[in-house]
Amino acid sequence: MTIKVGDKFPSITLKRLGANGMEDVNTAEMMRGKKVVLFSVPGAFTPTCSAKHLPGFVDHAGDFKQKGVSEILCTAVNDPFVMSAWAKSGNAEGKVTMLPDGNAALARALGLEMDAAGYGMGQRGQRFAMVVDNGVVKALNVEAPGKFEVSSAEAMLKAV
Repeated sequence: MTIKVGDKFPSITLKRLGANGMEDVNTAEMMRGKKVVLFSVPGAFTPTCSAKHLPGFVDHAGDFKQKGVSEILCTAVNDPFVMSAWAKSGNAEGKVTMLPDGNAALARALGLEMDAAGYGMGQRGQRFAMVVDNGVVKALNVEAPGKFEVSSAEAMLKAV
């Protein structure tokens, strides 16, 4: 079942690369008491994701903060090492928090997974963005396949 506006964000434990190595991070704990914007890309270092999606949120990080957003989260079905490298190469550190979904557990829990096996990419998360306020989904914009319109930073600034 696909998550929808008004639903509670699922509690999933993921792995990320922290200052002291690999660490667990729980999505529900990350969002408790905060307003966050979470966006999902099919893959780090892929063309639209690297040229448009991530840069938009990096460029508008200050605008989101001014609108009361505590944190911008980026998720992709990639391992923690790839997501860390992508954050560095995309100048996202300190602006966008990478949330690796290496086993697609979050994508499945949200009902927003997709089969990209035809592209040699296996199970992935769809391209989407959402506003989550204290663990409750307040806005959800899911892209049509192959599109990049409703999940952009500019679109999400209007939704906050």
